Amino acid sequence: MENKLPETKPKVLKNFFSGNEINKFINLYQKLPVTVHNKKQNVIKKRWLQKHDEELEKFFFQRLKSEIGEFKMDNLKDENGQDIYGLFQESYNPIGLHVDSGFDKEANVYKQTLIPLTSVGSTVIFKNRFYGGSTNFTLDKKELEIKKLNYGQNKRSSEHLKLFDNKPFDKKIYSKYLTHEKIENLKGLEVEFIYEWEIGSMLIFDRSHLHCSSSIIEGKKIGLTTFTKK
Repeated sequence: MENKLPETKPKVLKNFFSGNEINKFINLYQKLPVTVHNKKQNVIKKRWLQKHDEELEKFFFQRLKSEIGEFKMDNLKDENGQDIYGLFQESYNPIGLHVDSGFDKEANVYKQTLIPLTSVGSTVIFKNRFYGGSTNFTLDKKELEIKKLNYGQNKRSSEHLKLFDNKPFDKKIYSKYLTHEKIENLKGLEVEFIYEWEIGSMLIFDRSHLHCSSSIIEGKKIGLTTFTKK
């Protein structure tokens, strides 16, 4: 899955949403049914299903289009074949190294967004890119043995360690942001950008970027991620 679209650096839009607009996203999150409660990862996921707040749907589409131009959503579908608009995640543990480069080999994956709904947290974006579909990168042998995946689940791989050089990962960045990861799993990676969560802001970045949560978390954090294609 080689991306044919122009790639750009990550961008943060500060004060992109008002307090009232953020509250609308939070209220939507509270109304939506739980999709997954992964007790191993300690994360609750909810799909942004259509027609729960049509005014918010229209508003979000217009605001995103003003920043990235024409796009189509690429957030999988619900049980009725309807597109979902994104994924809310309530995380109690950091999310590991992965890439959200999609499940459709024919799609031109484009941008993804992250809207923090809590203030404490950060997201680490790496310079390194991967085009082989949505993947969790790990050294965990049990994880690597998982081949039977449900709809929308990332494959598991350690392939990234063969794609990039053997340069050791920066120990200062590791000790500050990434202690939940094995440092060996970060070999050959370089940080492009660290997004410090701020309510009202939105992060936009290419879906080919490897990324993960930082280890900085206070109790829990909630964010809304959306994925687009051309």
